Amino acid sequence: MQDIFQLIQSCAVEVYKLLKKSSGESSGNINSSGDSQLKFDVIADQIITQKLLSCPAVYEICSEEQENSIKGNKDGNLCIAYDPLDGSSVFESNFLVGSIFGIYEHHFEAKNLIASAYILYGFNLEIVIATQKVLHYRYDGTEFVCIGELKLNSKGKINSPGGTQKNWTLPHKTRIESLFDAGYRLRYSGAMVADLHQILKKGGGLFSYPATTDSPQGKLRLLFEVLPFAFLFEKAGGGAIDGKTRLLERQVDSLHATSACFFGSMEEIQQIQEKLKED
Repeated sequence: MQDIFQLIQSCAVEVYKLLKKSSGESSGNINSSGDSQLKFDVIADQIITQKLLSCPAVYEICSEEQENSIKGNKDGNLCIAYDPLDGSSVFESNFLVGSIFGIYEHHFEAKNLIASAYILYGFNLEIVIATQKVLHYRYDGTEFVCIGELKLNSKGKINSPGGTQKNWTLPHKTRIESLFDAGYRLRYSGAMVADLHQILKKGGGLFSYPATTDSPQGKLRLLFEVLPFAFLFEKAGGGAIDGKTRLLERQVDSLHATSACFFGSMEEIQQIQEKLKED
């Protein structure tokens, strides 16, 4: 596992250098999820793919930018799903973007998730890695140095609601407004990795991306985005559900399956579960 984390660190440095040189120009292509690809989406994907396939422990990889998975070493036991550049649509606004990794043992199934990680490309280059603990690292120009453990309080004050509001159901709109009425602060950038990191760093709150009228199965990708963060939030002392079901108990029907998702500290997650029972 340590070899994988070292490869992720190496990916972080290379992609960070790439982003500093990029102007965010389009590649003219559409990825497997129907999103327009920027040139650095494609190059970041190539960097991460090549590095992960160089590891003898890696049996299979799949990327949010590629339709099919790629086999690695037939004697390996790790399957890695990754979003090479989450939030690239907000890059031109100079917002924080990142990469997300889910590390599975033997097969791409929620129950086989044994670690997850994400990279933050911002003022600082940082990595958060979850195994039994959630550890936060910062690059000092030479190496990544651990700057602490991330833990969620039982209750927070941040509200990060995703999805176009006109496509929310009325019960979801009511739930979100009740949090604002209770004094929660709106924090939403449009980059999942940035918004979830802020909740983790600030100690709690709720991130929600529900099923909507235009995306009834949810919009965010299960293997590449949702399950890695579900693992991470639970290890940090919080919860992660699709509305009613614990995300880490979900079945993965296809590589690019999507899901509604709610991540947060336990009080917020329990509140969502209780209100959904009333719907």
